[in-house]
Amino acid sequence: MATIKDSVHDHIEIHGVAEQLLDTPPVQRLRRIGQLGTVDLVYPSANHTRFEHSLGVYHLADRALDHLGIEGKQAERVRSAALLHDIGHCPYSHNIEEVLYRYTGKYHDEVHDLIDSGPVAQTLTDAGLNPDRIADLISGEGELGQLVSGELDVDRMDYLVRDAHHTGVPYGTIDHERLIRELRFVDGELVLDENNVQTAESLLLARALMNPTVYQHHVARIAKAMLRRGVERVLAADAADAESLRRMDDYDLLSTLRDCPDSGDIAGRLDSRELFKRALWTELDAVPSELLGADHQEIQSFEREIAAEANVDREAVILDVPSKPEMKESSSRVLVNGEVRTLDEQSTLVTALQQAQRDQWRMGVYAPQNVSERVGTAAVRVLGLDLDGTRIRDVRSGINARLDEFDQ
Repeated sequence: MATIKDSVHDHIEIHGVAEQLLDTPPVQRLRRIGQLGTVDLVYPSANHTRFEHSLGVYHLADRALDHLGIEGKQAERVRSAALLHDIGHCPYSHNIEEVLYRYTGKYHDEVHDLIDSGPVAQTLTDAGLNPDRIADLISGEGELGQLVSGELDVDRMDYLVRDAHHTGVPYGTIDHERLIRELRFVDGELVLDENNVQTAESLLLARALMNPTVYQHHVARIAKAMLRRGVERVLAADAADAESLRRMDDYDLLSTLRDCPDSGDIAGRLDSRELFKRALWTELDAVPSELLGADHQEIQSFEREIAAEANVDREAVILDVPSKPEMKESSSRVLVNGEVRTLDEQSTLVTALQQAQRDQWRMGVYAPQNVSERVGTAAVRVLGLDLDGTRIRDVRSGINARLDEFDQ
């Protein structure tokens, strides 16, 4: 057994096959992938990695299994899946995942190809575990897969607390010990036991508060959009293929961006934190429905039109349209008077948080500071934004200077 000191959970005991999995290259690679991607450009202490998060998920899974009375091979499979659940992550975590998905058709939790062969497969097989069954658990399949990937999973319990700890914000605090103690399986569904509606609500509230202050902070989003643009240039220039990019770490990716002539300027901007600025920052109600559903090619077409209208270089415009707001945690299941109900059926707080999520949603148009005013004006015309009766944050002239104070 190995004991590891953790900044969130204190001492974590690693035992069984997980101790051997720790030293495999795919797991050690997670030491070189930041948990929050570009968020460290906003919160400098947010430099924790997917490796320590994976240790935390393993620890909470182990605690949950003990509480649920699950032992033997079943427990060993879940513990292995918990430790391995992030080995499919590409560099910078989720930041470039959508770009690579367009080329590979795979997201980070689709890991069969990673653990079907090589040192992870060998380690699992030597312990009498089927790698395919571990991969299925990672993608949330089966009853026990809900512990690893589901509405009440230990992944969420760890990252909210860990991200809050490392960013220094007070919003992600949840009582993960109570959450684990109150987990039950009812007819194959993972639920929270009676009298735990507020416990389930705490997950939603923590996520709702972390979203605008950390995960969707405008500076982190701008840097993420620039990083995606750089990766697209690397792929277009055949400087690397999507599969090789998918298996790089953060350092490999930055080096690739620097070495590729087509993406070197973006790498330089990210290195020196010379980021684009908000030319436009607008709410959901101001955005036409066809823009919300636009695919990648349509977004690129809009960017070209905005650049032409503003008379700036095409590469000086980035249009950032997030997906429509959703709250997966609202379908968490709780026992109420012996009946399994989803949280959105039972909690009036869910409706308020869903509205808050809509209110927090922003579409962004980003450009270098010296052309941001022109780009913002052009974007309003090209995108056909309806600004009547909505609050729109247009980064221009004097406002720009004040906003820049919060960029630091």
